[in-house]
Parts: sequence; C-alpha cells; structure tokens
Amino acid sequence: MGKRGPAKKPTNLAVLHGDRKDRVNTTEPKPSVLDVSPPDWLDDAAHSVWERIAPDLETKGVLTAWDTEAFACWCDAVVRRRRAAEHLRREGEVTEQPVFNKNGEETGRRVAKNPWTLVLNEADAQVQRYGARFGLTPSDRADLHIGEAGSDPDADLLTG
Repeated sequence: MGKRGPAKKPTNLAVLHGDRKDRVNTTEPKPSVLDVSPPDWLDDAAHSVWERIAPDLETKGVLTAWDTEAFACWCDAVVRRRRAAEHLRREGEVTEQPVFNKNGEETGRRVAKNPWTLVLNEADAQVQRYGARFGLTPSDRADLHIGEAGSDPDADLLTG
C-alpha cells in the first residue's frame, strides 16, 4: 500500500509557503551544482521548449541536474500536445472512418471521435502533471512567495 494523502511539498516550497518548522525537512538531500542539460533523446521541437523555459527555472533553483528527465518529459508532452492540437485543427474533432466486415471488406462509413483527441488528452494530462511539479501552472505559482527581488537566487532557502 502506498503513502496516503497528497504528495509532500518540496522543501523549498514548504519554506516559501511558511509551513510549520516541524514539517519542513531540513536534512533533505540537495543536488550538487552540476550541468543542467537536456537529454539526448529530446527531438528538436522539445529541445526548443527546453531552451525557452529551462534557463529561468535553473536560475530560480527549481530545475537541477536531478530533475532533467522529468522536465524533459514535460517538454516532450508539450510538443506532443501541440502536434495533436494541430491535427485536430486540420482534421476536425469528428471524422468519418471506414467500417469493415469480417472479411476485411469496407461495408460503409461511420462518424467517430478523431483518434488525435486521445493523444491530445494524454499529453495535456502529462503537461499539467509535470508542469505542476515545476510550478509551471498558474494555480501552482499562486501560492509561491519569493523573497525580495534583489536577493541572491543562489542563497540557501532554509538558512536565509
């Protein structure tokens, strides 16, 4: 049986939210300062999403070397969602599809939901799920309180 309740907040978010000190893990392992680079499996379109968003996340301390695979999955899902949306725009949400008999011969046509809808919905769910982990949705960002604008972004959030 898995853990119950909502997923625990990352320590830096718990500190920013002002959670009780006894609920903040001050001994959480921290990633070493390593190069944050996209994995080789990202295609060109997903790589351009990475290049647009990752530098800002890295500067804010949200994206570390440990998070690259999860963030790459988000970039990939963004691109798949865009592609599916483009197909739906061109083909429509409802399409005519052939109906075959048991011998494999076409016997007619039927109206059905475009299969790209499934791709869009799955990619959209992944974009939302992974995006929430990086604070990339408005509702996840709404609860964040970042320190003064002039503060050092590399300062330790737990010790100030």
